[in-house]
Amino acid sequence: MTVDFAVRLAGAAGRVLTPGGGRVVVGKDPRLSGYMFESALEAGFVAAGVDVKLLQVMPTPGIAFLTKALGADFGVVISASHNPYFDNGIKFFDHRGSKLSDHTEAAIERALEEPVTTNDPASLGKAERRYDAVDRYHAFCRQSVGDTDFSGLNLVVDCANGATYKVAPRVFSDLGADVMTIGCSPNGRNINEGCGSTAPDRLRTTVTAVGADLGVAFDGDGDRVLLVGPDGSLIDGDDMVYLLALDRQRRGELKGPVVGTLMSNLGLELALREHGIGFERTKVGDRHVLSRLHEVRGTIGGEGSGHVLCLDRTTTGDGIITALQVVAALRDNGGDLKEQLSGFYKFPQHLVNVRIDEPFDFAADASVGAAVVRAEERLGARGRVLLRASGTEPLIRVMVEGEDESLVAGLAAELASAVQAAARGRGEASA
Repeated sequence: MTVDFAVRLAGAAGRVLTPGGGRVVVGKDPRLSGYMFESALEAGFVAAGVDVKLLQVMPTPGIAFLTKALGADFGVVISASHNPYFDNGIKFFDHRGSKLSDHTEAAIERALEEPVTTNDPASLGKAERRYDAVDRYHAFCRQSVGDTDFSGLNLVVDCANGATYKVAPRVFSDLGADVMTIGCSPNGRNINEGCGSTAPDRLRTTVTAVGADLGVAFDGDGDRVLLVGPDGSLIDGDDMVYLLALDRQRRGELKGPVVGTLMSNLGLELALREHGIGFERTKVGDRHVLSRLHEVRGTIGGEGSGHVLCLDRTTTGDGIITALQVVAALRDNGGDLKEQLSGFYKFPQHLVNVRIDEPFDFAADASVGAAVVRAEERLGARGRVLLRASGTEPLIRVMVEGEDESLVAGLAAELASAVQAAARGRGEASA
């Protein structure tokens, strides 16, 4: 992404989302390039007649909340999420703090092709910095758990040297927890570097070394979270979805089915079924989970990566809100993490990425289809096979899941070989 692109994107978004002028809130994570792109977006929005409220370093879900709370027409976050510091990107929220629709995104893409224009001086937007953003988001997070008291709880909080470093430790501490922090010293270049939810080993070591009750690891922009148990075990998004669904069911607050993705563990589906809770799958990606939850009027869903949605508390995936909800559920329901997860047997999953030279319709290939049928027959009713093309790389992802780990690994290797052979044969035929 270039500065020129950021200016043009701001102008295009302003023309599409607020054609007569309006208000936008802009936040960022602490990576070095965020300050440069913030200035570029500010220029583009002001030129298009949009008033800009600059909200400093803030988690992505904090911007979603503040877009609605401050009455803005839309919100923008400058962040590359869990990626290294040298990457960056731009995310949008509508006036409700939800992701933009596909239709709206397509309209902005079309507007990018139009010439860059600047309003006349009387119609330019204004820019101002807001210094109350962190306090307002902190209050919102804290009230999401009501009167629950975290006193006596020893936590290690890893903020990935990212956008949660100002808010997350303070929220847990204000609720009574004894908080130790790591990954809370961002310098613009160390975001996600050997810490956070994408690299939780340091947190796991720290939790066991200091005898903490729980570890909490966010990603760089704070929309994902993973937990670490007192024994160093990793608690992923599927585990948290299970805990939250059962907690809401006990409270009589669960609405609709739980929504996961094609990659959600089969054990989650079966465990929820044991409790009479419906489960639906959608395509991989939090926007698909969110869309399906809205369609079925559900409130709990997510992905194993730690992108969990609690729509009874907020409008988007929020790592801090998710962690608070899980900790509150543990406190309210007995506090023993291992015991509360005992009803969830996680099936072994084996994933193989098959690199291909060019896309091909593997689903229509007879040899691949036959290999899938053989694998499914050997797995029976308590196993799954999933083949899907990567949306960003020349890969076909082969996933096999079942109760027998060695069988799962062997079948994944066989299917990967079948896909490789089919791809190679297609290449030779076209040569």
